[in-house]
Formats: sequence, C-alpha cells, structure tokens
Amino acid sequence: MTVHSDPAPHHARSDPEDVLKQLGGSWHWALGFALATLIAGILVLVWPDETLHVLAVIIGLQLLVAGGFRFVRAFSHSGEGGSRLAAVLIAMLAFLAGVLVLRHPMQTIAALSLIIGVFWLLSGVLTAYVAIADRALVHRGLTFGLGVLGVVAGIVVLCFPVDSAVALTRLLGLWFVLLGVFEVVLAFALRSATRRIAAGDPG
Repeated sequence: MTVHSDPAPHHARSDPEDVLKQLGGSWHWALGFALATLIAGILVLVWPDETLHVLAVIIGLQLLVAGGFRFVRAFSHSGEGGSRLAAVLIAMLAFLAGVLVLRHPMQTIAALSLIIGVFWLLSGVLTAYVAIADRALVHRGLTFGLGVLGVVAGIVVLCFPVDSAVALTRLLGLWFVLLGVFEVVLAFALRSATRRIAAGDPG
C-alpha cells in the first residue's frame, strides 16, 4: 500500500475516493484486517467439536470481511501497472468465495476445499503481481512473499485435497493465523514508514 506524505485538503477529503485512499493506506486499517484474520484462525482452531457447517460459516464470514478490507485498501495503491485493479480483483474474489461458501454451508469437504484453493491460488498470484507492479508499495518483499504463500497454499489444497473436516479445519486455521501474523507485520511496517515520512525522512 502506498504511503502519502502530504495530507489532502479538507475539500479533497470529502471525495469518496480520497476518503477511501486515506483510510486504506492507514496502518490502523491494515492492523484491523490482521486482527480479523487472526481471530478467524483462532476460532477455527479452538472451536470445540467443530463441524463442517461451523467451519463453512466462519470461513465464509472471514472471506466477506476480507473482501471489504481489501476493497478499501485497493484505493491506497498508486494504480501504477494496474496494481489498483488487481487489488480490486482480489476483493471481488474474496466476496465471491465468501458468498459461495455461505450459500451452501452444508456442502461437501471437496467443494469447500475447491473454493478455498482456487481463491488462495488466484489471490496469491494477484498479490504477487501487485507487489511487483506498484513501486510505491510499502515493503514490497513482504507483500510478494505473502502472494507466494497464497499460491503455494492454493496448490496444496487443490492438488492434495483433504478428506476430513478435522484436517481441513486445521489447515484453514493455521493458514489464517499465518496470514494474520504477516498482516500484523505489514501493518507495523506501514506505521514505521508513515512516521518516517511525517518526520521528513523518506528513507
């Protein structure tokens, strides 16, 4: 996400795009998404006597929340190389996957794994692309690494499908916790960059 050193004038901040740009580029927004992801992962891992229905509801809600966070965050990208469009596509994929999961919460493990695997794979590729295309992005290396992890996770789920709700629960829970930790690191990296720019040190 891009860090902006000069605050926008009051009249500019009233424009929806500028409001979303400022909000999506804040480290508080990034930290909020990180915490939402961590909470979902912890719930999946510690929920007593988890069922496929409970798992599907938690995953579906997390994907919808992720879609909302990522949509707002997309406006913080510079748009260079189509990075903003790619970020919006990630948000749309999250919304679509969340709706598909919640539409039939009693679906089979294979169907749930397919939806999650395809989402992780496509969003991972797009995240890696954003990291490469947006030169103004804070800590592009971490973002690229996050994209690669998503691709790997998607390939693992699609090529080696799990055959039990317990195994799928553990896999999804661990992924959300890992993703949440990455997002926390990115949020504090953004905070550090923002403070450096505010202090007049762009490096």
